[in-house]
Amino acid sequence: MSLLSDTQVLAGPDWRARAAAHRGRVDALVGPYLERRAAGSKHPVIDFLFTYYGHKPAQLKRWHPGHGITLLDATEYSEARGYHQISLPGDNPGWTADPTFLEKRRSTIEFVTQLLSATATRPAQLSCFGLHEWAMVYRTDEVRHQQVPLRLGSAGTDAVVESMQLRCTHFDAFRFFTPEAVPLNIEPLTREDQVDREQPGCLHANMDIYKWGFKLTPLIGSDLLLSCFELACAARELDMKASPYDLAEFGYEPIRIETPQGRAEYVRGQADIATRAETLRTRLLDACRDLLATP
Repeated sequence: MSLLSDTQVLAGPDWRARAAAHRGRVDALVGPYLERRAAGSKHPVIDFLFTYYGHKPAQLKRWHPGHGITLLDATEYSEARGYHQISLPGDNPGWTADPTFLEKRRSTIEFVTQLLSATATRPAQLSCFGLHEWAMVYRTDEVRHQQVPLRLGSAGTDAVVESMQLRCTHFDAFRFFTPEAVPLNIEPLTREDQVDREQPGCLHANMDIYKWGFKLTPLIGSDLLLSCFELACAARELDMKASPYDLAEFGYEPIRIETPQGRAEYVRGQADIATRAETLRTRLLDACRDLLATP
């Protein structure tokens, strides 16, 4: 144990109230998902946020104060990843983010800082119209969401892809394009040029702010992380409304990007997500820079 004199200290009643409020917000968002999962049913829109990103609901529900904050009366954190126990004045034990864990994650923090700062310097491109989802099923019988049909059928879906330029800038969407769709993108994308290509209008780049946040747990506070998750939920909903899938069974009215009206609707939604993401990207970037400045 060590003495930490410059940390913010939260007493048990204070941090427990914050943790309870956090769990309430998470339950409101993921409660229906957990009920469906318990019943053995799947959801083509919401499941993605847990299956693709891999951060489980139980992990999201656990509240973390973030780096530089020490919790009193918090023995339940004694075995939590990334924490260690310190001794405060009066021999009071406290639990806070472990500097050793910070050092282990430093290279990840450096990458996230580089990616987010590069993304923030670019103008938002709002001309992709969500066609990445269409490119993932272009000229193939292997549809990713088998439980829902294609709204326009295979031939109609292919025709939409062929009628517009693919302008994807996000490698983790591009890598799921069918082989026939890959050469139709305005430029090839690789993992190596990710930092040079991502831009703040991209729905997937904005969803990924959540991913970068949870990769740094518990160094990043849960209040910020949950706001990033809420944004990811909104972005995913827009993403799938504009997709080639017929999601009427799940209550989603399609955004018909094959029409001028639909494309205009998509751009409005995309711009709104980008505006919300700008604030969260800045907050996460500031947190990363503070972490890197920690001796």
